[in-house]
Amino acid sequence: MCGACEMVKAFLDLRNVEFVEKNVSIDLDGRAELIEMGFDSTPVTVIGNQKLTGFDTASIDAALIELENA
Repeated sequence: MCGACEMVKAFLDLRNVEFVEKNVSIDLDGRAELIEMGFDSTPVTVIGNQKLTGFDTASIDAALIELENA
């Protein structure tokens, strides 16, 4: 698993956010979903309608706030 993936998971855990992890190296359906979204690398974090790449705490927090206020 990638380092940034682990950081995203740890960050979401710190925020007490429930999430579904899809390991695209072994989950073929998850891999197909990733490609269908237009991505070919991880991490991709989907929060509401937003698809965030990499590990960017400000973007994750902003997406969580937007989802909470929707």
